[in-house]
Amino acid sequence: MRRALRILVPAVLVALPALLPCAAAASDHADPVMLVDPESNLTDLFFFPRGDQYVLIADVRRALTAAPPYGLSEDTLRINIDLHSRIAYDNAADRARYGGTIVTPGGIGPDAAIEIHLNDDASLKRSVITGLTGQEGIRIWSGVRDDPFIFPPFFKKNTIATVMTIPRTSFPPGQQDFLLWATTWRDGEQVDHVGRSIRTQLPRYAPLPGEPNVNLLPPKDQVPAMAEVNRGREKITDFINRYSQTAPLLPVWQTTLEMRSYDLPAPDVMVFTTRFPPGYPNGRRLEDDVVALACRAGDCLLQELALLTGLWPQPTMNDKPFRADFPYLADPWPSAPQPPATAKSIVPRIALLVLLLLFVLSVVPFWIGYKWGWRRCRQAAA
Repeated sequence: MRRALRILVPAVLVALPALLPCAAAASDHADPVMLVDPESNLTDLFFFPRGDQYVLIADVRRALTAAPPYGLSEDTLRINIDLHSRIAYDNAADRARYGGTIVTPGGIGPDAAIEIHLNDDASLKRSVITGLTGQEGIRIWSGVRDDPFIFPPFFKKNTIATVMTIPRTSFPPGQQDFLLWATTWRDGEQVDHVGRSIRTQLPRYAPLPGEPNVNLLPPKDQVPAMAEVNRGREKITDFINRYSQTAPLLPVWQTTLEMRSYDLPAPDVMVFTTRFPPGYPNGRRLEDDVVALACRAGDCLLQELALLTGLWPQPTMNDKPFRADFPYLADPWPSAPQPPATAKSIVPRIALLVLLLLFVLSVVPFWIGYKWGWRRCRQAAA
C-alpha cells in the first residue's frame, strides 16, 4: 500500500494543472487558462496622479491582433473605489508587496464606481459614475491601444483600453488613501477581477477542485476564503513530506500551488496613497516594470517566464514609447489575423485519463491484497 501511495501522489500532483478550472479562474494577462470570453478578460489596472488629475486605466482582451468588430456589447466593466478603509504603513513587508496593510479587510466596499459599456468597435458606448462629484470634468476614452504590459512574451500585441482622467476635486477633500479593483460582467455573471497587478497571474491563486474561487469573490470575502484554501493545501504539503520518495516533488508544489503566509491577510485590491511617491505597488504607473518589482518582493515566477524569450539585455521598458498626452498609451500595432482559438480543449481528456489512472492505482493494490489474503486463508484452512 505504501508503494501504491508513492505512485499515487506524484500522479495527483502531475494531474493538478490539468484539473484547474477552464474558465474565469483568474485575471491579468496569463489567466484564465482557457479564455471562453476573451473580451471579458481583464489584463491591467493603472492608477497614478498627473497634475491636478488622477489617471485611471483598465484593459481587457490580451494578445489582441485582430481588427474590429469585437464581442463587447454584452459586457460591463466596473471599476470600484473604496475611500473609507483604513490602511496602515508601518509593516515594511506589506508595503513592499501590497502598498500597505488593510486594517479591516472585511469592511472593504466601493464608495465610488465607474461602469463602462463599449461598442463592438471598442469605442465608448456609455458610462455610469456614482460616488464622485464634478462628473463633467471626468474624461473617458476607449479604444484599441498597444498592450502596456512590460513582458516580452506579450510584446507587439494590442489590448482594448479604457482611459480616464478624474479631477482630484472629484474625491472628498483631503482624500489620501484609495483601494481600487475592477471586475467584468457578462449576462449578469462576474467573469473576471483584477486588483494588485501580477497577483492573480500566479498559479497558486487559481482554484483546485473543491476550492472556492477566491478571484471571483468580493474583496471583503477573500481573506477567509484564502484561509480555507490554505488549510486544504497544508494537508497536501504534509502528505508529500510524509513519504520520502515523493519529497523531491515538494519544491514543485511549493513554487506553484502552495499558499504563502503573506497571501492570507491581503485581499486582491490595489492600494494607492498620496503619502508616498506613486509607483507599484503604490498604485501603478505605465512605466512600472511590475514583473521585476514583484520579483523583488518574493514572487519571481513571471520573471522566470519573461527570461524564456532569451532577449538580452532583458527589456525593462514597454515595446513602444508611451504618449505624453491623453490617452497616454502607445498607438496600436497594425491589425493582423488573430490566431485561431483552440477548437477543443484537451483538459477534459487529460482529466478522464487521470481519473482512470487513479482508479486503477487505487483498486489494483486492494485487489492484489484481497487475492493474497484469500489464498492464505485457504492454505491455513487446508
